[in-house]
Amino acid sequence: MIDDIPAGTPEGAAPDGPCPYDAYVHASVLGSLQQPLTASPDEMGFLITTQVMELWFALLVHEWRSACEALAADRLPAAMDCLERSRRAHLALNACWTPLAALTPARFNAFRAAFGQASGAQSARYRMMEFLLAQKSRAFADAHRDDPVLYAELLADLRAPSLWDQVLRFLHRQGHEVPPAVLRRDVSEPYEPSEGVGEVWRRIYAGGQHDRLLRLGELLTDVAELVQRWRSDHLLVVRRAMGDKPGTGGTSGTAWLAQRAARPVFPELWTVRADV
Repeated sequence: MIDDIPAGTPEGAAPDGPCPYDAYVHASVLGSLQQPLTASPDEMGFLITTQVMELWFALLVHEWRSACEALAADRLPAAMDCLERSRRAHLALNACWTPLAALTPARFNAFRAAFGQASGAQSARYRMMEFLLAQKSRAFADAHRDDPVLYAELLADLRAPSLWDQVLRFLHRQGHEVPPAVLRRDVSEPYEPSEGVGEVWRRIYAGGQHDRLLRLGELLTDVAELVQRWRSDHLLVVRRAMGDKPGTGGTSGTAWLAQRAARPVFPELWTVRADV
């Protein structure tokens, strides 16, 4: 009871051993991970923002994998719950660009050289997100061969049906005419748009009898839009901070980011809107 807590012990704290909050959240570990390499006042913000993004990546991977499992088991409400949680998480992820959005070239150059060839393109968690969005690449997985645990996780996502593949398989089991070639496709390859898939979504959007599938389509569109906005904001932040200089990690910088930003997510959900 409260009378058993020694005097001077804050309410909710254990009298002996680690603080329960820190034991659960590991805040002391998180607080020890920022190790700036320069005296630039902007580097700490850059480090923390990048690390926070990695945490949001991890949550999105978790939610999208869970959505895949729910769809494979025909548990649509559970899958939609995962997508709704991921939508809210992605909104928070996109807001992470705000602390970096005003970096000028001089302020960015004050610490850029310190991280050498480190690049966001090397993020394994972000690559898992891309794989779950059906934007597969064996080369991006192979870039992590030196880390057996991460490499195995990437290969598993590379070889597994993406979130979009699971959506289309679910629609097929619900009686919709998803083309057999799409259902049999090599899921380790990037997804290519299909006119037949577009026709499935056109019928769903045109018919009022598919309300739950229409809600699924709109949730997926929300996710796709947030991904596109994240990529576009990334491009703008980099363009503002360094212009069209070559990027680190072997990328071409803004040209590479612009190419990624132009790649559609769940493409038929966008093209079908002109047909409804």
